Order: sequence, then C-alpha cells, then structure tokens
Amino acid sequence: MSRPWSRPLERLNRWEADFVERRASLAQGRPPALLIKISALARGGGLWVVITALMAIRPGVLRRAAWDGLTAAALASGGTQVLNRVVSRPRPPAEHLPAHRALEHKPRTPSFPSSHSAVAAAFTTAATLRCPPTAVVLAPLACSIAYVRVRTRAHWPTDVVGGIALGVAIGQLVRRCTPW
Repeated sequence: MSRPWSRPLERLNRWEADFVERRASLAQGRPPALLIKISALARGGGLWVVITALMAIRPGVLRRAAWDGLTAAALASGGTQVLNRVVSRPRPPAEHLPAHRALEHKPRTPSFPSSHSAVAAAFTTAATLRCPPTAVVLAPLACSIAYVRVRTRAHWPTDVVGGIALGVAIGQLVRRCTPW
C-alpha cells in the first residue's frame, strides 16, 4: 500500500541527495575513526547509559540530570521507533560510498527520524536543563553524532533535523515533568 506522502518524499529524497552530494560538500571518503566509534557507541543508547552512570556517581544535581537525561533518551528512542514505522522513509542509497562502508553496523530500519540524533538531543536537552554546565561536554557530543549520521549517509539531513527536534521536545517535556 502506498502512503499518501510517498511522492513528495521521493522528491525530497532527490533534492536532499543532490544537496548532500553537490552543495553540502560532505566528503565521500572514510570519516575520522573517532566519529565512527562515537556513532557505534551511541547505537542502542549504550553511550548514554555509560554517561548516566558516570554522572550518577556524584550526588545532587548531576545525578538528577543523569536520570532526566536517561529518561528522555528512553522516551526519544521509543518515539523514533513509532515514527519510523509510520513514515517508513527509505535510507539514502550509499552502500557504494567509503563513508557508509566505514559504519560497523549498517542500519536497515526506516530512516525518519534519526534515533541516534533524537536520543542524543533528548539526553543533552534534559540533562543540560537540569545542570547547565554539562552542556560543555554533552552538546559537542550530540552534534558529532548528528553530523556523522549525515556524513556516513546513514540518514538524510531532514531525518537528523527531525530527530533533533523530537529529542529537544522530549528533553524539555521530561525536565518540566520531573518532580525533583
């Protein structure tokens, strides 16, 4: 069954492919190993669990920020899974590119929104709203994750933007709803 947004999505995919390949000047070669490792660690939320554990060692606001972040990350992960199935956008065709081949895990699920980006944005937003100094470490990490998803052609740019928007909204919601 064709979804009502299939045709506009095809046009968007063509426009984004042209943008990424010709105008954004994103290299097609292998990305830096550190970016690939960060992306691999973020798969399944493992990176955020480790960061939560490190933050939770310290009592007080840092521990509360860790729990806010982990709660937001879990909600963002679930939200992206639902949206993936509703939108069912195919991933960029990139199997031939060294940037894509550098990924340890080749994603096969639908593309929109980027769960890596949503979880990173949700964790970062919730944690930094609770404890603003954590932004110094978390924001560059979240930005790196979002960048590498487009750089490796695992996602279209709008997948990443959509993931970030979803993550920020969930992070803000968690911060508003947590009682402590």
